Amino acid sequence: MSELSHVDQEGRARMVDVSAKSDTTRIAVAAGELRTTAEVVALVRADDLPKADVLSTARIAGISGAKKTSELIPLCHQLALSSVRVEFGFTDTAITIEATAKTKGPTGVEMEALTAVAVAGLTLHDMVKAVDPAATLTDVRLLTKEGGKRGHWERPADEGPIPPSADDDLSPEDADTEPDISEYAGPEFDEEPRSAVVLVASTGVAAGTREDTTGPVLADWLAGLGFSVRGPLVYADAEIEFGLADALRFEPALVISTGGTGASPTDGTPEATLALLDRELPGVAEAIRQRGTAKFPLAALSRGVAGLAGRSVVVNLPGSPGGVRDGIAVLEPLLDHLLAQVAGGGSHDNG
Repeated sequence: MSELSHVDQEGRARMVDVSAKSDTTRIAVAAGELRTTAEVVALVRADDLPKADVLSTARIAGISGAKKTSELIPLCHQLALSSVRVEFGFTDTAITIEATAKTKGPTGVEMEALTAVAVAGLTLHDMVKAVDPAATLTDVRLLTKEGGKRGHWERPADEGPIPPSADDDLSPEDADTEPDISEYAGPEFDEEPRSAVVLVASTGVAAGTREDTTGPVLADWLAGLGFSVRGPLVYADAEIEFGLADALRFEPALVISTGGTGASPTDGTPEATLALLDRELPGVAEAIRQRGTAKFPLAALSRGVAGLAGRSVVVNLPGSPGGVRDGIAVLEPLLDHLLAQVAGGGSHDNG
């Protein structure tokens, strides 16, 4: 077993000397979740809690926490963070938290990403405690890290969030028996929900100077279709390739991006997407363009693409509410058949 880096040969705590290490770009992604009630989740999504702007407050708190990591954890180095992003998602009874920290320096940013998640989660707890004092911040963990001598590290798939115990809802007298779930047999219990990621390419939204008017619309639409949704993940236009890699990290069934598809010099979403695709779906992208052009001629300037990256369907949509509505109208009747075919099923009669 390797020795602990923060303990010297005499067993005393120490701060590691990193002066001999080379500066490299380092990125770390951490996650966690606040388990609460369905009522609280609905209130947060509707921004209807007594303490308003819940997610915005928690996001700023998480970013601030990342910047103060060396003050909170005594053996951490002071780092010049170049980027910190904190994003939220929802399940029926939890608010998920994901933080990405980035720097260029001699040591990693894992602790900054983890601190961002923890502080954002504690802030969420503070914001919802009037409604649910029993809310629980849990599963704070590192997902991936990049840079340094070891390069890429990714959390093994079997070391994800710890699921609630099967006995959590059993009374003490029933704790030694398995619950009878036969009465629940049905399509909704046959398999896990399909996963989807919403990705927003916008320098303004990433900087906090513009409101995201497209990502939440897509997330709500996909959740309404029964998808387990991650995001919206927000990346500046110049970092969209990192955003796509982030979105595809867990091989979701579907990734929908919005923004960065125009002719501006900073619009690079199509190029970054094409670099990752194994096969294109040109008809899907063209149908979205045609639907937009019928109402708004400038929609023809959208360069969005669609295709398959492994078994993930990736679709670029424009960064406007109208473009997103057009994309939803085109995609909704196609998704079930398309995803079934990609997964190895579905009829090919009309393919």
